Amino acid sequence: MKELYLTEEENGISAAQLEEQLGVLLEQWPEVKKVLIIPPDYTRCYSYAGVITQILYKKLSQNAVVHVMPALGTHMAMDDEELYKFFGDVVPKEAILVHHWQTDTVRLGYVPADVCSEISEGLFPEQIDVEVNHLLIDGGYDLILSVGQVVPHEVVGMANYSKNIFVGTGGREMINKSHMLSAICGMEKALGVVDSPARKVYDYAQQHFIDGKLPLVYLQTVTTRKEDTTILHGLYIGQSRKPFELAAELAQKLNIFHVERRAKKVVTYLDPEELKTTWVGNKGIYRTRMVVADGGELVVLAPGVRAFGENEEMDRMTRKYGYTGTPHILDLYRQGVFEGRLMSAAHLMQGSSEGRFTVTYATKPENLSKEEIESVGYQWADYNEISKRYNPETLKDGWNTLPDGEEIYYVGTPALGLWKVDD
Repeated sequence: MKELYLTEEENGISAAQLEEQLGVLLEQWPEVKKVLIIPPDYTRCYSYAGVITQILYKKLSQNAVVHVMPALGTHMAMDDEELYKFFGDVVPKEAILVHHWQTDTVRLGYVPADVCSEISEGLFPEQIDVEVNHLLIDGGYDLILSVGQVVPHEVVGMANYSKNIFVGTGGREMINKSHMLSAICGMEKALGVVDSPARKVYDYAQQHFIDGKLPLVYLQTVTTRKEDTTILHGLYIGQSRKPFELAAELAQKLNIFHVERRAKKVVTYLDPEELKTTWVGNKGIYRTRMVVADGGELVVLAPGVRAFGENEEMDRMTRKYGYTGTPHILDLYRQGVFEGRLMSAAHLMQGSSEGRFTVTYATKPENLSKEEIESVGYQWADYNEISKRYNPETLKDGWNTLPDGEEIYYVGTPALGLWKVDD
């Protein structure tokens, strides 16, 4: 196919430009009768993928059967309210398919142990099975459209492209082991990096099991937020790795924020409609940790967070072992505690400050109590009280000086970027 690249760095891509670009894409696939669209879930609500999915569904459903399978990975399924906010009344509920990572996958092959050893410099010399939802293989689709956002990411360096398939519609082993490989190699070495260790794993799987074998096209976006409006700056469409590379280049420019010095106190806010567990809400830690000073404090304002895991299994593991630091979790891992649940070990390692700074999770007591938060290794604050001092409605992104002279650095939408000091 002819790949399509559109960049509007200053003012953003207009609705007319977006419609035209998607039309040009579909003109290249005129005879399709059955189509699968794979957008992200609502935790990527700033991706523009909801709008794009609506346009695609309208165009394609006139002549084809169209299904939409959100790339949940291990996340909980979208509820009716989230589905409506993302897809409006355009995509009917009967067209939505739910991916179950525990049961719905088939094995395509594996990434050999020697390849994983080379990628991880000997730290993770294990074979990784490559699994995807069986419908990608046996669903009879003439065209599969993977829609998603390229943005700095704690596991894969820069999100999307093949991660949307191998994690978003993947199975237990790939999710577990690729996350653990990344965590062992070091999250701060991966954040914002295109060719991260986990990306190399997904690249191997893409090259060996997807390229030339599935009618899969990637649609990748780059977005920012301004005054509560999501702006689409880049749309890169194609079957090769090139669209991802172009999107990553723009995202590194627009979504990585270079801060001149570390802050003694960083405050970040988790949108209650977007982030409801520490499993996904810890983006507030991952994306801001590189601007917190040694001995400093990170305050996570989390009014909607009501659980630790996105499912009962991961919630239980978090409650049992906590965010207790890499050495402790690695010791448990070597004892076999996390057998079959390596994603939990990886998450617990990445969610720890490693003792370099303190993390205060500010929740509503009726959602997660002081005792629950402290039991996993964080400090607790009552959101209703602390938000009077650190009010997300009045704080501005970047440096703020409070009336009593306290200086803080504020990040209002951590899922949309990476904040770092370049030392």
